Parts: sequence; structure tokens; C-alpha cells
Amino acid sequence: MIKRETKKEGKEKFWQDKRVLVTGGSGFVGQHLIEQLKEKKPKELLMPSHSEYDLRRIEACAEVVRGKDVVIHLAANVGGIGYNRGFPGTLFYDNILMSVQMMEEARKAGVEKFVAIGTVCAYPKLTPIPFKEKDLWQGYPEETNAPYGLAKKMQLVQAQAYRQQYGFNAIYLLPVNLYGPGDKFDPTQSHVIPALIKKAVEARERGDKFLVVWGSGQATREFLYVEDCARAIVLATEKYNQPDPVNIGSGMETSIKDLAELIKELVGYQGKIVWDKTKPDGQPRRCLDTSRAEKEFGFRATTDFRQGLQKTIEWYLKERKEEDLSV
Repeated sequence: MIKRETKKEGKEKFWQDKRVLVTGGSGFVGQHLIEQLKEKKPKELLMPSHSEYDLRRIEACAEVVRGKDVVIHLAANVGGIGYNRGFPGTLFYDNILMSVQMMEEARKAGVEKFVAIGTVCAYPKLTPIPFKEKDLWQGYPEETNAPYGLAKKMQLVQAQAYRQQYGFNAIYLLPVNLYGPGDKFDPTQSHVIPALIKKAVEARERGDKFLVVWGSGQATREFLYVEDCARAIVLATEKYNQPDPVNIGSGMETSIKDLAELIKELVGYQGKIVWDKTKPDGQPRRCLDTSRAEKEFGFRATTDFRQGLQKTIEWYLKERKEEDLSV
């Protein structure tokens, strides 16, 4: 009797002889991606730390890619609106240098597949909703995010150029705003969800009558649970081998006002939210067309937003308690 190979076995077979490098493996997305990759049991799984390998140095890039079959490049210097406004030059320099050098050294080392992780900040400021991949070049990104977004966008140009000239198999994924356990809650670098959770928890504990939030609350965002994003990266690495960029998101749009009210409810804060309209909203709207990801490699987000937020809050409170006990 002939045994037929199942789809699951086919996926596992992809990884079994692969030497895999994940840059940024200790970061927010990286932690979750590494856990999922461990289940795939690749031949080798390397996660170089920034303290060991500064990927802004080309020698470090050359060393980490040597002998690898698959490179997933997650490493980035990233933060929220405040961080983007304060360090635009640093964000541009660090991200473009890491990305360009990593892909070039991977090509020279004979890496079979390079997975470049972009950002929704690469899209033009006034992109029609939902954002389609074909709209990427229809205008300039939102000003506060532009240096970061453009630096990450150059990975797409490089990937397509290298595929054309060298036949190099580089793909480019565009994740939307991510959230979940392991996120950065440092107010100097955090994005909107961890920033709001931290503010609401502390306001509740102090008994504050109001909570000040940046902007008007009218801007919209799409959020993707980090474990869903990690699963999308795994699927794309296994199945996607085309030059076109691919959106990675949930397809759900929510206003910052509604987000703030939901977080307020989930953390049990009873005060009033006050909007500081002197601060920027950032990009007016964000919501992705995620049909290409589903068509090309079968990805669809599965985590309910409310439940994902609840898990994130529970993780933050637990980590905070453990930090207090260790002091």
C-alpha cells in the first residue's frame, strides 16, 4: 500500500533539512516566531543577539548568514509616534543599513530563501481603504513614520532587483500594527496598544479622574495578534516564492477612540479619557486588503481582538508584578 504524504508532513519536510537564521529572534515578533519554528524541528535554528552581532556592521551580517539555507530578517529599530519624531535619522540609518547588508551578504553566501519583514508604515499617507499592495508607490508615507517606513520599503526594491538580476529568492511581507504578550511597554518606544494599557492601568491604580491620550481619537488602525503574525511568516516561508509584496493583517479596522474605550473597560479604569489634540494622530486610516496572503499561502487571522487584548493585559500585569517582586 502506498502511503500518501499529508499537507502537514509536506510542511514539516520543508524545515527538516534547513539551517534557519532569525534576526531579531529575541524581539517582540521573534519570540513567538522562534516558538513556532521550534515545533517545525529545522536542522539548525540560530537567533543571534544584538550584543553578539551588530547587524549595522557588514562583517557581522556576513558571519551570521554563512552556511544558512533560510534567513528571516526581523531585526529592526522601531517605536511609536514619539520615538519616530525624536529619532528619524537613527531609524532611517539603522534599518536601511541592516536590511541592505543582510540581504546582500545572504545572496553572496548562497542562502536559498530570504524573508524580509516590512511595515505598514511604508504605505502612502492617504492610501485608499483597504490598502492594496499595488498602492505602495502611490504617494509619500505619513511624515512622522516616513524615515522608518521608507528604509523598510527599500527591502522590497532590493528583493525584486536581486530576484531579477541574480535569481535570488527574497520575499517581502507587510505586517500591520501588531500587539500581544511580549510587546514593549516602555513609553519612549511603545506603540499605541501597550502605551494605552500602561496608562490605563496606572491611572486606575492612582485613582485618576481622567486619562490623557495623544491625538483626536479619530484615526483608525488595524491590529494583528503577534502569534497570528508569526504563523503568517512561517506559512509564507514554506509556500510563497514570488516577487510581489504581501499584506499581513486581520482585515479589521478600529478607531483609536474605540480602542481606548475598550482598553479602559478591560483594565477596569473608571475615569474619563481626555484627548490631547496638540499631539499628532499619525496616518489617518489603516486597514489592509489581506486577500493575497490567504490566496498565496492560506493565511487568515484567527485571534479575536477583545480576547487578544485581554491576553496582552494579563501578560503585562503578570510581568509587572514579577518585576516588583524582584526589586
